[in-house]
Amino acid sequence: MTETDQIQEPGGARAGATPSRRAVLGWGGAGLALGAAAAGGAVAVATGGDERAAGQAAGGAVEFHGAHQAGIATPVQDRLHFAAFDVRTGDRAEFVRLLKDWTAAARRMTAGKAVGDGAYGGLAEAPPDDTGEALGLPPSRLTLTIGFGPSLFGKFGLAGNRPAALADLPKFPGDNLDASRSGGDLCVQACADDPQVAVHAIRNLARIGFGKVAIRWSQLGFGKTSSTTPGSQTPRNLFGFKDGTRNIAGTETGRLERFVWVGEGDGGPDDAWMAGGSYLVARRIRMNIETWDRTSLQEQEDVFGRDKGEGAPAGKAKEHDEPFLKAMKPDAHVRLAHPDANGGITVLRRGYSFTDGTDGLGRLDAGLFFLAYQRDVREGFIPLQRRLAAHDALNEYIQHVGSAVFAIPPGVRDENDWWGRTLLSEEA
Repeated sequence: MTETDQIQEPGGARAGATPSRRAVLGWGGAGLALGAAAAGGAVAVATGGDERAAGQAAGGAVEFHGAHQAGIATPVQDRLHFAAFDVRTGDRAEFVRLLKDWTAAARRMTAGKAVGDGAYGGLAEAPPDDTGEALGLPPSRLTLTIGFGPSLFGKFGLAGNRPAALADLPKFPGDNLDASRSGGDLCVQACADDPQVAVHAIRNLARIGFGKVAIRWSQLGFGKTSSTTPGSQTPRNLFGFKDGTRNIAGTETGRLERFVWVGEGDGGPDDAWMAGGSYLVARRIRMNIETWDRTSLQEQEDVFGRDKGEGAPAGKAKEHDEPFLKAMKPDAHVRLAHPDANGGITVLRRGYSFTDGTDGLGRLDAGLFFLAYQRDVREGFIPLQRRLAAHDALNEYIQHVGSAVFAIPPGVRDENDWWGRTLLSEEA
């Protein structure tokens, strides 16, 4: 959990039609999905708007094609299904065929269409192409974002194409990582305003990949944990504090280029395939909810360096007032994570809260699924987390229990392009 200057997602949408009952009720009462387009009447989310406008058209479709993958600098949706996969096939051509099939399926699902020939009407003796649980639902701003883990570069003769910026994370003080919730050859991040749409997307990609890939671990998330639009209400994490106050407006393309997107000249010639991509660090952070809930308000505010009600930095009156870091405790989270204390380190955050039942001892298994995009892991997450892991007062109440890092390739340019072409195409 950090409070660095984060990138905001550009994008807007035209309003949809009358909200459906599902859109109003949301997921298990955990929140509201605003707006829904009539089935078959999806609208595109155009770049340049704000997240509130996009939220009001939650039934709309986010454009799949572009220089960068959707799901990074697009408006953050309210629900997440993240999955890491292990590759089972050793046949490069079969793997490339899978990525092309996945791209075709993703292109249809993000547009609100069924996979292939759909969930019914085909041969009765064969499984349908689509699992069917999203029939009749709008696209819900679904985005699908693929990434390649370090272990993938040990397969298919790709060792020479692993970028130096895709660095292995060191073991940080306090880490208690579960191998079954860490790593992976591939990842797919599905974000949507309807959880069933996000789960449907991952389920269908896993089905298409049967025998070639297998899910290693996955995570459901709700309630985005960082603000993405100036003027909108900053969301709160499960500790009750506003999170991600100091975000950068999505229109600040210069800072996106500086901190998030991989440049043409980054790395060596073997890294050129990553131009227009980014690097993702995913961390499952367990929150010790019961301990926190017995902590005094004053200590809670001292730990974060902000007041709990307004979200103002210590010694200030308003949430967005410029922090005076020396007014905070030396081990306050905001003081340690602020760019002014870290040589300007900035990452783009798209984290989500999670609750996964209890741990068998009556304690909530809950916390933050931290997702951070950056131009170079060595210059982003690693130095920032080293500082936080060593000194942050928040460490008494949290523990990192899962971890993974992925290279996120550039976007799918058009109907003839496919996920991973710049890495795996012989022509590329």
